Formats: sequence, structure tokens, C-alpha cells
Amino acid sequence: MTHTVYIAIGSNLGDKLSNCKKGIELLEKSGVSILACSHFYKTEPVDYADQDWFINAAIKAQTDLAPLALLKALKSIEKDAGRVETVRFGPRVLDMDIIFYDNLITEQAGLSIPHPRMHKRGFVLTPICDIAPELVHPVLKQTMTELLKQFDDDSRQEVILYR
Repeated sequence: MTHTVYIAIGSNLGDKLSNCKKGIELLEKSGVSILACSHFYKTEPVDYADQDWFINAAIKAQTDLAPLALLKALKSIEKDAGRVETVRFGPRVLDMDIIFYDNLITEQAGLSIPHPRMHKRGFVLTPICDIAPELVHPVLKQTMTELLKQFDDDSRQEVILYR
């Protein structure tokens, strides 16, 4: 069975834009079909501020992978890209998070879907609005556009004109 997923992608070490593109390329090689990709945004770090700015994007994709298998694929791609675990919310070569998986609502083995903080993250909401502004959050019952409009964000971000 094919599932529609939304994945957030970010990097703030090395060639950040290249790291994000490579992550998307490796995701396609793992059997995930990319349907849409947002713009790439340069964004200020959140929660752990003493680090370089991030490049963030979001993709809409289709996959036959079950949620935990998709998470395992994402973690493998991050590791292949050179990600090393450091402090929580700290610097990373590549970060890939499942934001939505169909309309699934679940918590299991280190995986929460929908992503529990996505509605509090401009660097997730803005790219998802590029590709799915009318997507409805299965718990909050609001569209991505509505969530972004309610978002109170003091952080800064810039669009990088690339898709």
C-alpha cells in the first residue's frame, strides 16, 4: 500500500544546501518517490541558539514503507551523510523528520506522528505551506496556512530561490 508522507529536512554544518539535496537524493534511492519539494530556507536556530543558521525544506512523497521502516531509512541516510549525535537540537550535517504519514496519529518506539512540535516551528510550517498549504493537521484540525498564520515567531528566515 502506498502512503503519502511529509518530511522536513535541515542542515547547518558543511555545505548545507548540498547536504539537504543529497538527503533527498538518497531518500529517492531508498524507495521513496518525491512528489514535491519546497523552497529551501535559511533559518535561525531554535532551542539551541549557539550554532550556525540552518537550511530547511520539506518534501511531499509516497512510500510503501511502514512508519518505523521509514524512520529507520531516514536515520540511515542521516548517518551516511555524516551525522553524529551531539547535544539535543544541536548542530547537524543532516536532519530528516517525518512530519505527517497519511492521517496517522501514533506514538511508538521513538516515533510520534504527526511530529509533536511541527506547529511550533516556522522552519517546518513555512516549507510545508509551499507544497501543501491546505493540508489539515489530523490532531489540530487546521490547515498548514492557518497554523502558520497563528504562529508567533521572532526568529528570522530567508528564502533561497531553489526548488
